[in-house]
Amino acid sequence: MKHLIQISTMFLLAFVISTVTNAKTQVVKLVTEYHENPIGIDIKTPRLSWQLISDEDNIMQTAYEIRAAGSIKNLSKKSKQLWLTGKVESDKSVNINYEGAALKSMERVYWQVRVWDNNKKASDWSEPAFWEMGILETASWTASWITMPNEKEYDGSSRPAQYYRNEFDAAKKIKSARIYATSLGLFELFLNGEKVGDQLFTPGWTSYNKRLQYQVYDVTSMIQKNNAIGAIVGDGWYRGNIGFRGQHSYYGDKLALLIQIKIEYTDGSSETIVSNKNWKVSNGPILESDIYNGELYDSRLEMDGWNKTGFDDGNWQNVAEVNHSKDILVAPQGVPVKAIEEISAIELITTPKGETVLDMGQNMVGWIRVKIKGNKGDTIRMKFAEVLDKEGNFYTANLRAAKVTNTYIKKSDGVEIYEPHFTFHGFRFVMLEGLAEAPNLGDVTGIVIHSEMKPTGTFSCSNPLINQLQHNIQWGQKGNFLDVPTDCPQRDERLGWTGDAQAFSMTAAYNFDVSAFYTKWMKDFVADQLPNGKVQHVIPDVLNGDGGATGWADAVAIIPWTVYRIYGDKRILEENYSAITKWVKYMETRAGDDFLWTGDPHFGDWLAFASTSSSYPGATTEKDLIATAYYCYTTNLTSKIAKILGKTSDAEKYKKLAKSIKKAFADEFITPNGRLVSHTQTAYALALSFGLMPDDLVEKAAGYIAADVEKFKHLTTGFLGTPLLCSTLSNIGRDDLAFMLLNRKEYPSWLYPVTQGATTIWERWDGQKPDGTFQNVGMNSFNHYAYGAIGEWLYSYVAGINIDIKNPGYKHILLNPHFGGELDYVSANFQSMFGEIKSDWKLTDGEFVYTVEVPANTTATVTLPSVKLKNVKVNSVLNSKKLSGGKQLGNAVIFEIGSGSYSFSYSVE
Repeated sequence: MKHLIQISTMFLLAFVISTVTNAKTQVVKLVTEYHENPIGIDIKTPRLSWQLISDEDNIMQTAYEIRAAGSIKNLSKKSKQLWLTGKVESDKSVNINYEGAALKSMERVYWQVRVWDNNKKASDWSEPAFWEMGILETASWTASWITMPNEKEYDGSSRPAQYYRNEFDAAKKIKSARIYATSLGLFELFLNGEKVGDQLFTPGWTSYNKRLQYQVYDVTSMIQKNNAIGAIVGDGWYRGNIGFRGQHSYYGDKLALLIQIKIEYTDGSSETIVSNKNWKVSNGPILESDIYNGELYDSRLEMDGWNKTGFDDGNWQNVAEVNHSKDILVAPQGVPVKAIEEISAIELITTPKGETVLDMGQNMVGWIRVKIKGNKGDTIRMKFAEVLDKEGNFYTANLRAAKVTNTYIKKSDGVEIYEPHFTFHGFRFVMLEGLAEAPNLGDVTGIVIHSEMKPTGTFSCSNPLINQLQHNIQWGQKGNFLDVPTDCPQRDERLGWTGDAQAFSMTAAYNFDVSAFYTKWMKDFVADQLPNGKVQHVIPDVLNGDGGATGWADAVAIIPWTVYRIYGDKRILEENYSAITKWVKYMETRAGDDFLWTGDPHFGDWLAFASTSSSYPGATTEKDLIATAYYCYTTNLTSKIAKILGKTSDAEKYKKLAKSIKKAFADEFITPNGRLVSHTQTAYALALSFGLMPDDLVEKAAGYIAADVEKFKHLTTGFLGTPLLCSTLSNIGRDDLAFMLLNRKEYPSWLYPVTQGATTIWERWDGQKPDGTFQNVGMNSFNHYAYGAIGEWLYSYVAGINIDIKNPGYKHILLNPHFGGELDYVSANFQSMFGEIKSDWKLTDGEFVYTVEVPANTTATVTLPSVKLKNVKVNSVLNSKKLSGGKQLGNAVIFEIGSGSYSFSYSVE
């Protein structure tokens, strides 16, 4: 029976052509180091990128010209330019190194680019973009670190936040003004009573004693003739509770502040205002602020006008200057944490215990803004939880030692509005205590916070449960990507676990732009790596050097490799190459002459399916097998990286080492009949995905993993096996099993939590059991993204958006969709560095519909399964022209296409 398969599309333009130019190709979306118009960078050779848009098909850049200057008007004046490339014959439009005049501290540089396309048309110059340098030399920091003297000793509770202030004049007309600020602890900054910037949890979390970020703010419009500068500093990660070992003050015991204000006047003069001994400090209404435990805020202690001019600070203390290094100060490369969205409560619940609980409808990360009614002196407590228990009562046992409570004391008899400062919570439910009357739903607003990553990917399909799974994956990422990729956002942990991050890294990069986020985080791998090459379990390291676990420490190589693949970023490989090779050397030392990494403690296939039923067994994969597999994989990956970087001898060295490890693995862990000593899905997924099986035993191993899945009809994998499972099954030609696992709704599966009402990914397959009871309270997060790594397979295999590693960063795109699982349609897009990529397919009543879009300055290979070339028709959507070409490869047809929107149609048996 033949089905007509039409691959068509709606006429969608992914751009708007300007009406003020005749050029059909335009240059848009200029970025510097992955940021639009960044202020305060310290990269002396910043990289520039742009995109092209056109109303024509098959547009490629053939040349570009960049010009840069200190002002917009000087861009067109050759004598004033900092850089003019001239016409450069190149199709490169991503990460072009600046090669102009040496850059100076606090210098702003404007730049433009124009291009020539393959139709020999020149674009107009782009709209100007800019970047601004931060402080490049330590000597340029003239401010002093200041702190509160005679602070009370730590007594087990968080100490009060510190309030700093000073006043200054700016009598002349302002040309520009910048604040450069950082702290030991977290800070909020104010100028003339107004909050400066919208960033949260500044200066961010880094390996504070080695790398401390500062922020730069453009405050030109905020400066007045008479000014007051104020700051609040709280414990944060620096000296608050951190980790699950009861640690406090891990980085230091004293909070401190460093502020430098640079004002330039229109008459050419300038002035610098700095933090010094002339500043004042006091405590205020924030009596406790802790990331895990929450905030205690007594509004009766508010000091009206403390951050404005004319405030009487006679009762405040003089600050003390403190000797703390400025050599460690760095400009931020990541993306700031911000309040991204607001959500409303959906239900007010009175639990069987009589608790007043609000359901936000979504497991989120942040806090609530609440309107509080009552009397002066009333104490209102806000407690946070992810779930309700079996009986419908508020449940916090899984939060372990974290108190997750915000407490507010009213200052008046009127309505007051409160939200905290230096704490965040992972929650869906909020319990309110101490209210004079029951709240209205409108009294509470959920403030969702995370690093301000731009969404880049969407995936949807005809199965609403899978759509909810995708929703859960993305919300799990949002909630845990808060300056570092944490494992969970709610209990007394919230650490940058490396294994979780590497397993999820490709899915993360499909969902959001993580280029700058990962670039920043990798700096702390280098900072915290031990001299012997050991990479810690968590980055930044707060576990006192604990590390060296296979599959976790390998993140030092895997995440830079992900960034290279997704963004074509070669520099991240260069910057981390030494750390990567040190880690390989550490593994080499641990393995010894037999090339087998055995005997060391590891996490293994963490939280793999386990069962106490003899008829429903779990799966335990030998840790030595996993360790040796990753030893080979990362060594082989290091060889590839060395080759890309032009390190030929290193590439050969690591290739040879990987070959020896592979042979040792086969001798130790594979029987002559292709069976692994650990007969588990994870073991076979690792061996097949990492290329560890001898060629003549691949088919045998494929049969074993398929038989295991067929036998149990469910997955048995943990954190390391799960990301590889469906892709392994697909690669051995068993899409039927991969889709079966995807669609399974019973425990254990991806959709089981969805059927239980999950709105984020769970740490365990059965965090909440079918009878409503919970897993072990010691480790049962309901917002833990690791198992969300299935997202990579959804984007790359089901939707078919893939990377050509020979042309990374989607310069050349591989579009190869796969159908199955009773899905009627799949729609996916990805915002690459070149523009939007789309891959959609639809099957209705025997009619199949497929849409592709390819951005300008890229090409794509489209692979159509189960078809003969003679039956395929191809049309360009933009100009309605029929296209020819294509070649038969087995049962598939391959087309090479340029940019544009295309439709394909064909009939298949």
